[in-house]
Amino acid sequence: MTKSKLNLMSREQFGTLTLHEKNAYLQKMADDFADANQRERIELDKDGLSRLRRYYSRRVWADLKLDEAGGGPLNRALRSLGEGIRNASIEADVTGALMSETKPKRVLRSPPQDDAQLMFFVPTVYDAPLKDDVNLMDVAPFSLSKRATKGIIKYELKDCLITIEGGAESGLATVFDYDIFLNMVSYLAEEVQQYRREEAKGLRPNIPPKTYRPSASHILKFCRRSDGGKSYEDLEAALDRLANTTIKVVNLSGGNRRQVDSRPLIGGYSVVSRTGANKIDTVEITIPDWVYTSVVRSDKKLPLLTLHQDYFLISSGIGRYIYRLARKAAGKTEARYSISELHRRSGSSQELRKFAYDLREFVTRTQAFPMPEYDLAMEQGREEQMLYMRRRNDDELKAPVDLLSDA
Repeated sequence: MTKSKLNLMSREQFGTLTLHEKNAYLQKMADDFADANQRERIELDKDGLSRLRRYYSRRVWADLKLDEAGGGPLNRALRSLGEGIRNASIEADVTGALMSETKPKRVLRSPPQDDAQLMFFVPTVYDAPLKDDVNLMDVAPFSLSKRATKGIIKYELKDCLITIEGGAESGLATVFDYDIFLNMVSYLAEEVQQYRREEAKGLRPNIPPKTYRPSASHILKFCRRSDGGKSYEDLEAALDRLANTTIKVVNLSGGNRRQVDSRPLIGGYSVVSRTGANKIDTVEITIPDWVYTSVVRSDKKLPLLTLHQDYFLISSGIGRYIYRLARKAAGKTEARYSISELHRRSGSSQELRKFAYDLREFVTRTQAFPMPEYDLAMEQGREEQMLYMRRRNDDELKAPVDLLSDA
């Protein structure tokens, strides 16, 4: 009689489970295997589960220790189950071998053709705080997807509740739409620095305006994107999503429940002019009050963090999210987060297991193609795997000089 094929969880997925989850999964697998092959179910004891966990993780026959334990129904069940696992895992092992022999996908996309010359005109990249001790870099204020998605993202942090909501028609702003927000904040930061320099000279400069009027080509240059026709088409849709994506904060610090008004990522926009081919030429972006107040104030040190210019070349949404979190949490040192905490802070709509798989895959790719400024590694924590983030002491990959913050 032909044995029924096992539908196995990958070793990578198995590795993300807690000890209790691993034991429950193995017991259920043993029960399903017995039922499918007309065998009697058997309860796996502590020793049997330990041997089976080790074998499942490594696929090394000796880990079952069948010769040492003698006969009996438990050993017979483990031998039969082990053969089933080994046969079912052949396809997974071949796939794993092919993965190890082929080159991993790059972490950074290639820059535009004229990027080297244009970078001389791109200002330092800044990210803005949400309000005082609540920073947008603690969470993802956007969808990690490259495509627009509907829905609401909710975060429950230590001292506050944050809700990100997109427009009914436009959907949530994406991580790539957020590049335009960074462009707006960076422009305002540059204007503030110029204002302070002139003020220090005894001049009477005009305070930076609350509107920003860039050309579409300037935005694309700043975001290190090509200036093809589709880039211009995507730009208007991105502005629409940013204008309709709002952030609501409920502050729970001190035991007082105080709701902060909803705040848009941008205050609004209008297309000032178009080219003869009907592509966006110049736009006017209204800087929302919460951003303007955070940046244009008298403090010598503002809560702004610089981002490496290669941030815009990170090709995946999860990669950009991890970089921003590393920049905020690790800074010039290091930080660790559990996979479940990363999943919670990412706002990802993926199941935890799929998110964990994608995270591990991204970390693996960074071994061949490092992420800007930070080295990543997976470590085994007390209950689950942890992501370790460490700032590199690599002169070639240092972030731009931060003129507004000592972070």
